[in-house]
Amino acid sequence: MNRERIESLYYKTYNYNTENIEIFYGDMGDSSSLNRIIRKCKPDEIYNLAAQSHVGVSFKIPEYTCDVVGLGVVRILDALKDFTIKTKFYQASSSEMFGNSSNQIQNEVTPFLPSSPYGCAKAFAYYMTRVYREAYNMFACNGILFNHESPRRGENFVTRKITLSLARIKLGLQEKLFLGNLDAKRDWGYAKDYVEAMWLILQNDKADDFVIATNETHTVREFAEKAAKLLDFDIEWQGEGINEKGIDSNTGKIIIEVIPKFYRPLDVNFLLGDSSKAKKELNWHPKVNFNELIEIMVNADLENVKKINYMKSFNE
Repeated sequence: MNRERIESLYYKTYNYNTENIEIFYGDMGDSSSLNRIIRKCKPDEIYNLAAQSHVGVSFKIPEYTCDVVGLGVVRILDALKDFTIKTKFYQASSSEMFGNSSNQIQNEVTPFLPSSPYGCAKAFAYYMTRVYREAYNMFACNGILFNHESPRRGENFVTRKITLSLARIKLGLQEKLFLGNLDAKRDWGYAKDYVEAMWLILQNDKADDFVIATNETHTVREFAEKAAKLLDFDIEWQGEGINEKGIDSNTGKIIIEVIPKFYRPLDVNFLLGDSSKAKKELNWHPKVNFNELIEIMVNADLENVKKINYMKSFNE
């Protein structure tokens, strides 16, 4: 079991003999484990972020994705339905549910038209959360979060792939960054801001659903350009489509290439969220803007790559 991201918290707790963190092992595909954990912990709140969350991968393993992302939520809701403690439940819904439904800004009443197995599974989980809320008077909420990034983002997600690869190129440890659709537009925010929004949703007076977004959209191309600029690369684009390349004008080297492998079978070209409801009812506002987000991620990856490279050379 991978505990890398919480290892420091876990060992800090263990060493000081406190009880702030206790780890239970379960599986979103196993109802008995979820029931057992809920009855043992008696939680006041549950934040369900469990998922096979990579959209591209969902095309390769659609059945598993739908089971964990979709039916997994039903397993939790059904365990809570007859539970004596009225646990508040937060479901991490996704902007991928909108798919290519509209080239306009998307809010709580925009129709869903998912364009991936992941998006379909999330839409199912969204509606099941509403069904259980209305049928059983449960405090069950959906947070429709648009893309939220940080230095903790998985390395196979495009934002982290960009910042990590460019940091490695900067230090001479990698030659090129390979990308897919450069013109896909996303509403990117900072994960820390969005976690605050999740918490606020469950502190609200009534259970409801909220879009959480920055109200800005930017292309993958913009993200790559700005990240490169922070590392003193000056990108000039040549070619079109799968033949497009990003050249560092300072050196004349090709450091970004587009390859068909990273195009999805059905891509979502435009996502832009309207978080007006969250701002009005939850008093939530994103604190970190697009440029600041990229700077946070670039600086973190540059430092991480330097440390890893130093340790590697030290051990050699």
